[in-house]
Amino acid sequence: MDIQKIKSLLPHRYPFLLVDRVIEVERGKRLVALKNVTANEPFFQGHFPTKPVMPGVLLIEAMAQATGLLAMESAAVPEECIYYLVGVDKARFKRPVIPGDQLRFEVGVLKNRREIWVFSAEATVDGSLVASAEIMCTARPL
Repeated sequence: MDIQKIKSLLPHRYPFLLVDRVIEVERGKRLVALKNVTANEPFFQGHFPTKPVMPGVLLIEAMAQATGLLAMESAAVPEECIYYLVGVDKARFKRPVIPGDQLRFEVGVLKNRREIWVFSAEATVDGSLVASAEIMCTARPL
């Protein structure tokens, strides 16, 4: 899935679109996506100028965007709906993400009850875990 397809499914735009490419999708099961972290990211200007580190909240947001893509690809959702983040559990951060890193997000469906989806999500850099969480989302009209 290229950036044009991603933009057709997610409402996010620069500087808040945090998924660059989807490299694997198993509808209803799992998705693998990438984010190239560059020194030009706007958040590095203030977090932190002398030692840039990607904010943990943006790692959660990026994983949530990946889960939204999986949900959108897995369910028949009307065009006038988008997925909203409704919960984050078990969030853990293992090491900083810095300019030059390529984030790999692996998300999987844990359960889908009524309108709530629950996903496992992991972010890795060069095969090392940098963050993980359980993420819940639901579709709602725009």
